[in-house]
Amino acid sequence: MFKHIHLTLFSNRDVMDRKKFLQRTLIAGAAGLTAPTLLKAAAKEKKESTYDKLIEQVGFNHLPNKEDKTMNTVIHRAETRGHANHGWLNTHHTFSFANYYNPERMHFGVLRVLNDDWIAAGTGFGKHPHDNMEIISIPLEGALEHQDSMGNKAVIAEGDIQVMSAGTGVFHSEYNKNKEKEARFIQIWLFPNKKQVEPRYDQITLTNVIKKNELNQILSPNKDDEGVWIHQDAWFNYGDFDQDKSIDYKIKRSENGLYAFLINGEATINGIDLNKRDGFGIWNETNVSIKAKKGSKILLMDVPMSI
Repeated sequence: MFKHIHLTLFSNRDVMDRKKFLQRTLIAGAAGLTAPTLLKAAAKEKKESTYDKLIEQVGFNHLPNKEDKTMNTVIHRAETRGHANHGWLNTHHTFSFANYYNPERMHFGVLRVLNDDWIAAGTGFGKHPHDNMEIISIPLEGALEHQDSMGNKAVIAEGDIQVMSAGTGVFHSEYNKNKEKEARFIQIWLFPNKKQVEPRYDQITLTNVIKKNELNQILSPNKDDEGVWIHQDAWFNYGDFDQDKSIDYKIKRSENGLYAFLINGEATINGIDLNKRDGFGIWNETNVSIKAKKGSKILLMDVPMSI
């Protein structure tokens, strides 16, 4: 079991000290943000702990929002995300990742990574290690070929969801299956509620189970529930709307907050207007009001706010 870390603001001196520390310890390549050839070489070196690096970076969480002027929401506009174009990989980071560092955007509760990745044809992430993280991939365009040290070899495509519990440690690679067309996917990392579990991999196809104009559960902590499952008290819901729709969402646990990521289109959540690739987080609330516009696709991540 983890000790709970309650996330608070820091003094200016604390911020400066942590800034220097974080700049030294940001993952910068451990997740594969270098050329694939360099990744293959790095995989031969001593494996460093993904979890240990990232758990030391917690603290700069849901700071007061300058736009909304409230103390229990945060807005991350699409254009304010971190960005890096490596040629083979064009990526946007909602939270600090690799060479993108923003002390006010380290994580939202246990949600640590939310990357919007574009991968050139025939390229991808070479073999690299992870441990003690819950890693979720949702393809938006094209297909990715996955291989890992557990012996799994699979292809995930638009309409699928993939989950990997890194646990005691795993190596994996992810390549664009198509040699002629780019691929795009969302990569999400959550801190787990259990460390040193046996690594596991799973994927399912959502195409035939997603119902239009409503929220569909695609991830939970329960093996027998809808969607994939992970080692965390988190629930993901996905909505694909071909008409205007108003929906109320009830947050699963009082300890949880809700982070909404607008994949496409427009929506209004608790009175805040959101556009494509905007993110909106809210906590210390029970119900969230969602007004989805025609053509919108929304991902809701209901996650614990303490680690």
